[in-house]
Amino acid sequence: MLIERDPRPGSADAAPTSPDPTTRLARTLAASAAAEEAGTTAIAGSLRHLRDAGWLDDDGTADPVLTARRLQRVGAANLPVGRLWEGHMNALYLANVHGDSQADARVRALVADGAILGVWGADGPEPVAPGPHDMLMGHKLFASGLGTVTHAVITVSSGPRVRLALVAVNDTARADANAWQMSGMRSTDSGRYDFDGTPLRDVIWLGGAGDYVTEPHFVGGVWRIAALQVGAALGLLESAAAHLRARDRLAAAAQMARLSSATIGAMAASALVTRAAQAALPSAPDAARRAPILSAAARLATEEVALDAIRAVEQSVGLAHFADDSATGRKARDLSVYLRQAARDAFQTRVGEACFNEEDTLWDYI
Repeated sequence: MLIERDPRPGSADAAPTSPDPTTRLARTLAASAAAEEAGTTAIAGSLRHLRDAGWLDDDGTADPVLTARRLQRVGAANLPVGRLWEGHMNALYLANVHGDSQADARVRALVADGAILGVWGADGPEPVAPGPHDMLMGHKLFASGLGTVTHAVITVSSGPRVRLALVAVNDTARADANAWQMSGMRSTDSGRYDFDGTPLRDVIWLGGAGDYVTEPHFVGGVWRIAALQVGAALGLLESAAAHLRARDRLAAAAQMARLSSATIGAMAASALVTRAAQAALPSAPDAARRAPILSAAARLATEEVALDAIRAVEQSVGLAHFADDSATGRKARDLSVYLRQAARDAFQTRVGEACFNEEDTLWDYI
């Protein structure tokens, strides 16, 4: 794992005698990943480690540079855990920026009492919406953390009337994890959740109609996903290096060339993620205009470097990468699935239009 320390020669941190707390946490999360995928260890245990470290109180606004760094470290160690943490963080953020003071306080109290939050936005054929008798109707697909997430921020209705609501989601009879038949991200326990008959009186509303899609809080928050993507790419490269080192194959020039080329791209993408995180602060200059473009660009850049990393690792590790018990194979499966986020092509078009539709606007983002 990458070690957070002062690398300057002669500094107190230049040659630590033991790993720093972030590195210890990352190693703990990594050690559980295979068992969590196999279903023999619950992913909730890893989230408890994040809570013990104080990271579940972070909504990404206090120190976005540090948060981006931590997301990368968790993504490198255990991407499914990172996916659940990012959802929890996003829910805290949405409650902060869209909820009134009473709603925000209620959400913070839930977290203090041990709640794990998520954000579930993907509707099934029947979108979640208010129905008869003051009840919700409809269901969500690709709902991450079934059985672990206790409260989810969900989209209610669609189009210009879309609204956010926080709802308890700990009714196991409503959850169907069998709906998730994917090759990766298995330990997230994702699937379908049925909201039919949920009383509206039990809903905590966060903002009004249309607030959800306002910037910099919507696309402007995609930097968190980008941070996990580039972190997972770096973690995959680290695992490949460890595999090759153990077999005395790492010193070959071709191996070093493949892995270092992918790593250099990831370094550049990581810097863009940090810029996007800073730009997304509501207090940042021109945040509503700049943050969505930088976050979308970071999301696209980290996808490209992740695909480069997957290809490099396949070529370097070879057939062993595809074994059932391969650490690189597991990490690549998770990353490949996670990369398929919604609206990729729309993001690319939006970045191009922002940079080139008017003369000199490109330099607003450089």
